[in-house]
This record gives sequence, structure tokens and C-alpha cells, in this order.
Amino acid sequence: MVAVLPLTHSASMNAKIIGSGEDTIIFAHGFGTDQSIWDKTIPFFTKRYRVLLFDWCFSGSIPEPNHLFDPVKHSSFDGFANDLIDLLDEIGLKSSVFVGHSMSGMIGCLASIQRPDLFKRLILLGASPRYINCEDYEGGFEETQIEDIFVNIESNFHGWASYFATVVVDANDPVAVDKFEKCLASSKPEIILSLAKTVFLSDHRDILEKVDQVPCTIFQMTNDIVVPMSVAYHMQKQIKAESTVEVIEADGHFPQLTHTNVFVDTLDRVLEPNDESSDSDEMISLDSEMVNVVA
Repeated sequence: MVAVLPLTHSASMNAKIIGSGEDTIIFAHGFGTDQSIWDKTIPFFTKRYRVLLFDWCFSGSIPEPNHLFDPVKHSSFDGFANDLIDLLDEIGLKSSVFVGHSMSGMIGCLASIQRPDLFKRLILLGASPRYINCEDYEGGFEETQIEDIFVNIESNFHGWASYFATVVVDANDPVAVDKFEKCLASSKPEIILSLAKTVFLSDHRDILEKVDQVPCTIFQMTNDIVVPMSVAYHMQKQIKAESTVEVIEADGHFPQLTHTNVFVDTLDRVLEPNDESSDSDEMISLDSEMVNVVA
């Protein structure tokens, strides 16, 4: 009788470390994508950093036998945060820079509350603690719009995926739109529906003040239909740890795809603050707070 050994987190999450350097950057993809969303970004950092890439359990890139998506466990971001912590413990990483796109931003926040020793800095790219508008808070969506997303995923998944890609990715970059659509469509409809409910119905505003040890940099695009500008400043105000906002002049929710050079320059400047700033950097005052705007 042959014993079947349990999958390691590294194997089940397609984890890999590339590059060289003393410090490690963890790139965590967001809703409906996989680690390939960072393909245009990674080459800029592997000569100076070790880079950890992985796929969340909902990704279509994970082979069926390795699929560990649990609709109960992963009905909250806590389940994902625990997966992240287990992965980093298994690999033996500590004090790493975490770059979390979209939903991964809040997952990183939750993980840092539990285990601040794992993180040196959080980079929250297009992150949001809540997506539905309510009194005194602009999340970006009305509740009816969110319900329409669920209905369309259930009734016509591939048609919805094609439409959704044109809405959240800069439509002036059809290659990027196609990239996101293919990633999204490669996942199982039932998994994406469950995940969409977890993401778009989430409300993590109350945990922001618990992020009180790991410094945060919030990357906010100027025209992101998913995350309004006001969300970035709400997060900055509530987070107790040192936090700053970097405003990126870009349309859409995926600057790593559509405005790669600007995104890389901004990330590089945050990671290496002593380097000379590029000529395109301009410090401006906005809402009585100093933020960096990169054009």
C-alpha cells in the first residue's frame, strides 16, 4: 500500500522563488488572475531581489488534483491570510516586502496583524476594505450593481468575463484586456461566483486600525472604476502604522499590465527611497496631505 502524502503549500499554490538578493518581494495577484499577471514587472526586480510568486487556490492555473479552494474556508479573507502565512512559514521567509494587488492587499493586512514578523512593508495596490457604498463611505458600487455581477456570473460566465475585462482594465490596451479575460475565464464559474461574493460583499474597514506595526504604501490609480480615490485616503487615515499614498496617473485597475514602467518606477522608488527620483516625479499637495503623483 502506497501512502499518499499531503501536498505542500508550495506545490498546491504553484510557488516559486526567482532572482537573487538579500531582500524578498512577494507578489500576490488579485481576483480572477494568476501569477502571470506580474510577468511584465518581475524582470525589473530579479537582479536585486528574491521574488516569490504564487497562485491563490481559485486560480485556473492550478491543476485540478492540487485545487484546494474550499468554499467555506475561503468565504472570508481570513482563509486566504492563513494560506499565505502557512506558505511563508513553509518556505522560511520573514521580513519580506508584500505587494498585494486588489483583494490581496486586504489579505496582506490581515496576515500582518497575525504575524507582523513576516513583513517588512505592505504595498497595497488597488486595495479596498469595502466595495459597496454606504453612509459616509464611497466604495465604488451600489448594492444592486454587485448583485448584477453575481447574476451575470451565474447565467453567462464567459460573456460576463469578456465584458468585465473591458470595464476594469484600461480599454486602450486590448492586449491587457485580453490577458485578464483569459485568466478570469480559465477559472471555474462556480469558484469565481463564490469568490466574487467573498470579495465584493466584504467589509474590512474595522481591521485597518489593527495594522499598527508594518509600514504600508497604498498605490492608487487616478481612474480606477473598482476603487475610488477616496478609498486610498480612508485606508491611510485608519491604518495606525506608518502609511503613505502613491497616486499613479493611470486608467483601470491593472497598472502592472497597462502602465508597467510607471508602476515599476513607483515601486522601485518606494523600495529604494535614497535613489534619485526620476524627472517624472512631482510632489504636490492634495487634501492637505503630501502624496506622490507619477505621470
